[in-house]
Amino acid sequence: MITSIEQDHQRFRQIVRGKIRKDLRRFISRGDILAREGRRVVSIPIHDIDIPTFRYGDNSGGVGMGEGEEGQSVGQGQGTDQGQGGDAEGRHALEVDVTLEELADILADELKLPRIQPRGQHKLTTIRDKYTGIRPIGPAALRHFKRTYREALKRQLAMGVYDPDNPVIIPIKNDLRFRSWNEVKKPQSNAVIIYMMDVSGSMGDEQKELVRLEAFWIDTWLRRNYEGIESRYIVHDVRAGEVDKKTFFSVREDGGTRISSAYQACLELLQQHYDPSDWNIYLFHFSDGDNSSDADNRLCVKIIDEQLLPRCNMFGYCQVASSYGSGSFINVLHEAFPDGRADELGPKVVTSKVNGREDLLESLRTFFKQGR
Repeated sequence: MITSIEQDHQRFRQIVRGKIRKDLRRFISRGDILAREGRRVVSIPIHDIDIPTFRYGDNSGGVGMGEGEEGQSVGQGQGTDQGQGGDAEGRHALEVDVTLEELADILADELKLPRIQPRGQHKLTTIRDKYTGIRPIGPAALRHFKRTYREALKRQLAMGVYDPDNPVIIPIKNDLRFRSWNEVKKPQSNAVIIYMMDVSGSMGDEQKELVRLEAFWIDTWLRRNYEGIESRYIVHDVRAGEVDKKTFFSVREDGGTRISSAYQACLELLQQHYDPSDWNIYLFHFSDGDNSSDADNRLCVKIIDEQLLPRCNMFGYCQVASSYGSGSFINVLHEAFPDGRADELGPKVVTSKVNGREDLLESLRTFFKQGR
């Protein structure tokens, strides 16, 4: 029976995955998914899927509890003629809990993303408990039921007290078996994601929402590939500074833009905390493409080329459409890095344009299709 239930559950999960894959573009562009995010689980509303349940009727009326004639319908109430019922079929939404790992796998399957090969020497390690065997003593929480049952059965068979017609197996203290473990050191692939965003007056609420959605899916995919992830957040107008996640997606300034301030703040953060030999470093900058001057554009290119690229796995620039921004900075990067400073995996400088929510899926594909 348990096996049958597990098979049914697996089949149900396959149906859910199929529905999510079919509507992946819609799910990626929906901001309410972010609001439903738990610690490692997201609740997603899936239409037209119902979990089978028993439905009990109302037995308060009908033949057997009052007057009635043969053939009369059971349970029909004495309704009134006031009002009209609708004639359109409703859409049923079932909220399904999906882990972020499952979402990342669905995203990878749909976009055909290769798994990322971490770089660095993996000097950082974690201590974990690994179950390595069975022993006759231990805490009750680690009792191994099958091995205990087997020992009790072997004992009763050896003593000749086992009765096939009444197969009752009662373990005694000497039959008890427990799982044993050892502490092991496991190399851990660590990564840091530094998000940078222009918060000047030309970046409105819609642009910030696009950034929030893209950052969520970037984070989800990278966490699927690395065991240890740290996320840092930098906002800038003409000055830049590190903020927490909540502030990053809510703050709004009203000044101009000097992009180099963000890159300089990013460099200082890397120099102080993240040795590239130990960390896989991902840098993502979100802007509407407006910058203060050509001189600052040249300074940005210099910092990227000489300081950031030697340290990072990828420098991703995502330009979101704005009615007020010039949209020219992406062209600056294209001219400065025509090959994206390509290595054996492909360009390290990767750019994408997001004009609306429908472009998010292709933007994610652009960033991660190389597997870096």
